[in-house]
Amino acid sequence: MSLSSVLKDLEELTSNAKQTQDDLLDEILRVNANTKYLLPFLHGNPDKELFKKNVPIVTYEDARPYIERVADGEPSDVISGEPITSFFLSSGTTGGKQKIFPVNNKFFEKIVFIDALRTSIISKHINCVEQGKAMSFLNTRPLSTTSSGLLVAPLMTSFIVSSYFKKYWSSTRFTSPDEVILCVDNKQSMYCHLLCGLVRREEVVSLVATFASGVVQAITFLESNWKELCNNIRSGYISEWITDLGCKDSVSIILGGPNPHLADLIEQECSQKSWEGIITRLWPNIKFIQSTLTGQMSQYIPILEFYSNKLPLISPSYSSSETLFGVNVNPLCKPQDVSYTFMPNMSYFEFIPVDEGNNGEIIDLVNVKLGCFYETLVTNGFGHYVLYWELKAKHCNGIFKLDNEVMVECCCVMEESLNSLYREIRSKDGSIGALEVRVVQQGTFDSLMEYFISKGASTTQYKTPLSVNSPQVLAILEDRVLARFFSDKSSPL
Repeated sequence: MSLSSVLKDLEELTSNAKQTQDDLLDEILRVNANTKYLLPFLHGNPDKELFKKNVPIVTYEDARPYIERVADGEPSDVISGEPITSFFLSSGTTGGKQKIFPVNNKFFEKIVFIDALRTSIISKHINCVEQGKAMSFLNTRPLSTTSSGLLVAPLMTSFIVSSYFKKYWSSTRFTSPDEVILCVDNKQSMYCHLLCGLVRREEVVSLVATFASGVVQAITFLESNWKELCNNIRSGYISEWITDLGCKDSVSIILGGPNPHLADLIEQECSQKSWEGIITRLWPNIKFIQSTLTGQMSQYIPILEFYSNKLPLISPSYSSSETLFGVNVNPLCKPQDVSYTFMPNMSYFEFIPVDEGNNGEIIDLVNVKLGCFYETLVTNGFGHYVLYWELKAKHCNGIFKLDNEVMVECCCVMEESLNSLYREIRSKDGSIGALEVRVVQQGTFDSLMEYFISKGASTTQYKTPLSVNSPQVLAILEDRVLARFFSDKSSPL
């Protein structure tokens, strides 16, 4: 796709959102009206008004029995009018439980479309992006199948092992070969991604990860392993603990032989006392960092600005395990100001107004009003939670002392930042206790990630959960608590 044709598609889609949404809903109902799930509501009639009147809003748990029937071998028409080819596995970091979502190749086609669109938008704003490589931290998870033989894997793993990845995401766009991306060992994959990125440092124009936390994780890994990486570059041999043959052989080719000059250069930068600007120092031609930076990922903006000398931080698109929502058409805006343009050809979108007077009215995409707040009907619940903090020592010895007065004040400041409804209940009702911060050992959140990965999540899609209710996850946090602090003030109204 050319830049002009992709941007023309964007203009046409957004200018004709109502028609696009109507056509998409018509297609969805025409294809799926006779499924066992919709038949009791529509009686085979693909009528939009009948759909809006009769089909209820449901939770994942309502749909789970139908999904599991297909996973167990029943025909796809239990829940889909088209053949289901695989299942996406969610990370489980939002609600504590992993979910599977039935999909077919149309979803991969939408991934390709969104990728082409966001790449074109970035190319319009940043010159010569297509002339370099992206240092990406993509990897895969071990594949599993349902009892009926259908693939079950995280979204990106499913895409990477599909024909769409090889056809549309040529390995020439990344610093790492396909063998590193296909590696299922997280540590070996991360090490090889960094090694390839350092060897090809002059070619790197962007650093790409699904979530901002993945970029921070990569830099943290580099802090712990840069000496060994330098030794590999200096000697021209990859470390013996890299046992994945695909990684070992393909990365050895990229290493190409001893390069003591490059090793000395990297060592000089990494051995400096401060790592401020380390990304631009190691990769001098880098133009931007691309990663999801909104929502809970916004907490990583300051540390990424520190590491990158305030490179442009681009949050390119908005998606979930359920669907792809939209793209950021102003990629060079401040990360705090990001907004996304809904793509009406991705899914049929409905919204619920977020206000106290809402009577459950459902609003179509084209009928939302400027200045009002809405919740998409793909949503997740939240609960009341204690805050867990992992603090990093200012000095390299890793020893720090917690000042009780300072920590209590932190609790108070955070509590004062919460919304008016919280403050009212906290001050008057008494049903919400004082905000609590629990400081945990260094490495706790790495252990949390390792737990989710052991349960099938991938590092590509992993994001630190906003809230947890799983006893196993809470045990990981609680076993590592060093100290507890409470707000000693009632929140002002």
